[in-house]
Amino acid sequence: MEEKENIAIQGEGNPKPTRRRPRASNAQPLYFGATLIVGILIGTYLADTNLLTIKTGAEENPNKLVTLIDYIEETYVDSVDKKRLIDDAIESILSHLDPHSYYINPDELAVTKEKMNGEYQGIGMEFMVLRDTLRVVKTMNNSPAQKGGLQMGDKIIEVDGKLIAGQKINSDKVQKLIKGKAGSEVKLTVLRKSESAPLNITLQRGNIPIESVTATYKIAPGVGYLKIESFAHTTFEEFQAAMRQLIAEDCQSVVIDLRGNGGGLLEQSFLIAESFLPKDKLVLFTKGMHFPQKNYITTQDGEFRNMEVTVLVDQNSASASEILAGALQDWDKSTTVGRRTFGKGLVQHEIELPDRSAFRLTIARYYTPTGRCIQKPYSDSTDYGDDFAHRYVSGELFNKDSIAKHDSLKFTTPGGKTVYASGGITPDIFIPLDTSNTILLTKIASTSIIRDASFEFIENNKKALAKYKNEDEFVEKFKVPESLLQQVFKELKKAEIPLQQREWNAGKEEVRNRLKANIGRYLYSNNVVQKVIFSEDRELQKAVEITRNKIKKETKSKK
Repeated sequence: MEEKENIAIQGEGNPKPTRRRPRASNAQPLYFGATLIVGILIGTYLADTNLLTIKTGAEENPNKLVTLIDYIEETYVDSVDKKRLIDDAIESILSHLDPHSYYINPDELAVTKEKMNGEYQGIGMEFMVLRDTLRVVKTMNNSPAQKGGLQMGDKIIEVDGKLIAGQKINSDKVQKLIKGKAGSEVKLTVLRKSESAPLNITLQRGNIPIESVTATYKIAPGVGYLKIESFAHTTFEEFQAAMRQLIAEDCQSVVIDLRGNGGGLLEQSFLIAESFLPKDKLVLFTKGMHFPQKNYITTQDGEFRNMEVTVLVDQNSASASEILAGALQDWDKSTTVGRRTFGKGLVQHEIELPDRSAFRLTIARYYTPTGRCIQKPYSDSTDYGDDFAHRYVSGELFNKDSIAKHDSLKFTTPGGKTVYASGGITPDIFIPLDTSNTILLTKIASTSIIRDASFEFIENNKKALAKYKNEDEFVEKFKVPESLLQQVFKELKKAEIPLQQREWNAGKEEVRNRLKANIGRYLYSNNVVQKVIFSEDRELQKAVEITRNKIKKETKSKK
């Protein structure tokens, strides 16, 4: 997550999973501090050719890393990729610091920028590759794809004259072909069931928003529901619009769902927290050895400060999510429901390098209003990436009494509530992890079977599905036919997914719900997903119950 001046608290919940970071010994900090400076200098002086332009001379303390790379280039038996050597050196240096200081190659940085900017440049189409053919799933409102006439079910067989059907194309290749600079054109050749000949469609690419508030609706009388997937540049704007919509629907309270939200921009998290608090309230503060304490204080009375709030979190809620949850919990503004959050309380500074790569360096820690630092341990003896497994084995995911609490890390809110700095935000109301059918759903999730079956069902039943006037009528009345369930079961067998009949019998109703949710999302919106799975979502049910009780209590106190 980052501020306007590019100080970041970037966090995706878990550190980069593909990079296992060796831990440094206590004797190494001076060495790695020096080599870190070398790594920064290397990146700073990279030319467009990605070659080093600095040389060492007869210095009293020669730059050993630069000397080594130069010597390899000049004398090694074979040719070497100097850029790769430099990248590997920077990555290795940063890996010895903390789990959230790391190097980002140009491709990764481009994807991250899109996500954080809240938009990408393309045509605004959701697609899937089904049997080696690119299929249109849905188009975004007012997007070039929608304006150009693309429809659900269309088969795109050529892009700019290049045949892609039957070419074993994948999603990455599709994106590289179709995405491009706003204002540029892309020519598509499309097959449509209702047309006897291929259609030639030319679209002008544009700026396409990436929604971070992915679901908003009135979930119960007086209660609104709002799901935030990440914190990008447009999140607060989306949040404001969603809240105003809920208020217009007579919602006096809101459940903010931060489950699985790995973080994003600090500024956006701060603005959302500010909207629920009075003026002159501390939301968080940051400080580090080389950075003095900086306080983030509300500058105005929040627009939604009179709303009752329940915050839903889990073990994958991290960084910006924890700032929001922690601030509202510390000011006794919300009830936090779920499981202990990830525990990411480090602040990063992102430096972009001339070759369009970057690195993030941890420069400070952040603290909640009561003074809690919620960063979980990452010492030599701690396997940072196995934290979920540790929580599972220790029983913490199933029993609130298994959450470690130490008196030295105990803090008190203005309302007298005790909160702990225990490596994350500990919820006020604990909900155990539901594993009743996790194995079955995990097996299915590793395939595209439900996705494909849902899409094909819509294609084959358009007339029958057209009778539902809106998503609420669909949620209330649509029943997944047994034949579709059996089709999924057969596809699982065909894919050689190990599956016992008793597993299927125990979990097929959840599979039925996932099919209905998927079909509804394709036909209507993301709201359908939450509406459909609400019946099995114990965490959300509890959050709604708590929120409704708050409304009742508030109503009684006013009489």
